[in-house]
Amino acid sequence: MQSLNNSGKATTRIGILLFDGFSNHCLANTVEPLRAANHLGRRVHYRWEYLTLSGAAAISSSGLQIVPDGPLKDAAGDLLMVMPSYGVRSYLTDPVLRGLRSASARFANLAGLDMGSWLLAAAGLLNGRIATIHWEELTAFAEAFPDLTVARERFILDGNRITCSGAMASFDLVLHLIVQAQGPALALEVEQLFMAPGATPSVPSVTARTRLSRRAVAVMQDHIETPLPLPQVAEASRCSQRALELAIRKDFDMTPQQLYKVLRLNMARRLAETTSLPLAEVALRSGYRNASAMTRAFRERFDMTPGQCRNHVDDQLPDRDKSDRT
Repeated sequence: MQSLNNSGKATTRIGILLFDGFSNHCLANTVEPLRAANHLGRRVHYRWEYLTLSGAAAISSSGLQIVPDGPLKDAAGDLLMVMPSYGVRSYLTDPVLRGLRSASARFANLAGLDMGSWLLAAAGLLNGRIATIHWEELTAFAEAFPDLTVARERFILDGNRITCSGAMASFDLVLHLIVQAQGPALALEVEQLFMAPGATPSVPSVTARTRLSRRAVAVMQDHIETPLPLPQVAEASRCSQRALELAIRKDFDMTPQQLYKVLRLNMARRLAETTSLPLAEVALRSGYRNASAMTRAFRERFDMTPGQCRNHVDDQLPDRDKSDRT
């Protein structure tokens, strides 16, 4: 990938190219984790704009109208996400394909989401690449573009080209990009934000790639308020302590103890931001014996105190919402 692995030092500029009939689900699963990364990371890691070929509004398959920021011809950036849906064959026109070829010179990376891979392939922008598409279209995609290597994957990164299989996979792809650019700690916090407490994901976690890591994260999340010693985490994860350490280091580039601390502090931040609980109660629910110990760890992790975090959120709320926080 080009221009995306910035380790949080620069804002990644993203263009989202919409066509009539685009999927709301795909769009939300793309934009919401980017928004969350900006919010949780306390700075603008990602900036995106909505585009259409002509600059006219695009209407989704369910009738949602998006007024774009401008036409594709005026846009440039680090990543262009091409987002048509099942009406993709009606967009195999010279203006669309020429527009994509031209955009490939202005965007460092191109991504085909949902059925976007079809447009990129038709424009000759996936030649010699490994690519995927919505799985219902895999066979037709392979037949239409025999020079491609087509694979049944949720998403594929091949050089400066990205292809993604559908709306659900778009969320996984964006998390993967956050891991690459900002690190696993922020990506894990973004992932947790959109996951119901205690829920078992229907697909493997993007941040915890191995089965062992997923089991260990689940054990830690189930024991936030009363943290387990590491040997007990390993036992509950059905592995040795050494195997646990190797798996967590491989997936998260940190020790199990550091990961456990990240999970607990993520819980503390959510409670500070979304409730009016006393900080002593926030500390207890996050596995800390007292508020002072939690505050020290919180400041080290987030560069602010829990109280400052709470005030920061309140300052961003409309007045009518501040009295409703519980």
